[in-house]
Amino acid sequence: MTPSVKEISTWLKEAGATIKTSLTAELTIQEKSDRKDLVTNMDKATQRFLIDKIAAVDSSATFLAEEEGYSDQSIKKGRVYVIDPIDGTLNFVLEKENFCIMLAIFEEGVGQLGFIYDVMKEELYWGGPEVGVYCNDRQIKKVADLKLTEGLVGMNAYMYAHNRFNAYDIGEASMGVRVSGCAGIEMIAMLKGTHHSYVSNLSPWDYAAGIVLLSVFGFKYSNADGTPVKFSQREPFIIATPACYEDIFNLMAEKKV
Repeated sequence: MTPSVKEISTWLKEAGATIKTSLTAELTIQEKSDRKDLVTNMDKATQRFLIDKIAAVDSSATFLAEEEGYSDQSIKKGRVYVIDPIDGTLNFVLEKENFCIMLAIFEEGVGQLGFIYDVMKEELYWGGPEVGVYCNDRQIKKVADLKLTEGLVGMNAYMYAHNRFNAYDIGEASMGVRVSGCAGIEMIAMLKGTHHSYVSNLSPWDYAAGIVLLSVFGFKYSNADGTPVKFSQREPFIIATPACYEDIFNLMAEKKV
């Protein structure tokens, strides 16, 4: 049985409260691929907590998650929970803000529900195609379909600095570039309508919840070459309002590196 929205919301808030408490404690921090790619004891503990809670309710659940050997699960069969226990771990460690917990539910490869919890602001963005999109208990309205020239674009710092896939040129064509270092924060900005696009290099758990929510508002998303996201590896990623997506994709197509 799928957990209810209320159950999942309660678990996310409980996990967030524990993470907040850890901000005044000594963290265990390890490097993964390099010194800027970190994992902490709280990433691992939060993921275990959510998996245990879900599995106790949904005996058929499978998991695609960032830590501890869950990163290879296909989303194409059955009910799959995609979890990013702390999205923006570097922010969590160094800034102690601008990080999220993200969870999405897919059935037979189709997104059903997405949850993004801004831990420090205690704002839970949740919803899906059957229910709409909410911030806590308030339903959010669909945002305007702006062109690239009309709004702010969230950007991966490395891609922007090195003009990967014409990222710098995309930023120059927009009203301005914003770099948060957290995919969840960027997805929230698009849900709120303060940003209209995001260009980055993401893993499945970075974008799963966001694409479920933003698809309700008609946002388009893909790999940089226009093909569907793979849900299996880190890849160049675009998500934007339809008009903005076309502008970004056309600029990306001019130079693929």
